[in-house]
Amino acid sequence: MSLRLEITTPDRPMFDGEVESVSLPTPQGEITVLPDHIPLISIVSPGAITIRQKGSEQLLAVSRGVVEVDGRSIRVMVDTADRAEELTEEAILKAKADAEQLQKDKREDREGFAEATAILERELARLHVVRRRRGHRSSVPPPDIGA
Repeated sequence: MSLRLEITTPDRPMFDGEVESVSLPTPQGEITVLPDHIPLISIVSPGAITIRQKGSEQLLAVSRGVVEVDGRSIRVMVDTADRAEELTEEAILKAKADAEQLQKDKREDREGFAEATAILERELARLHVVRRRRGHRSSVPPPDIGA
């Protein structure tokens, strides 16, 4: 038995196909969706989506979004998504440092600070995914969107 999975960003569709299961980050923690899962709608937190199909796993780093599950299909709409194999740790660490500096610079600007925080959350999610793909536990936990 399988599920139909669609992952979409405003820029492009990221995945569309049959899967055995999907694990994704939510504000309440990571959930895994299997065939015949109860219907739900939830927020997707920045972090890693793990797609399992035919004995293999695919990792995506995602930013905020929403997920809808109806038992036969899963629709995920996120602001950004990156395949783990497309990411490099060096580029992510540079972007993370830039986001941290931007966050410091925008401390007095509420809107600018929120945008800098979202950028930082995205970079932390990417770093977590690239390190997880490399095969060791990340020293950077998935970002907490409650901050």
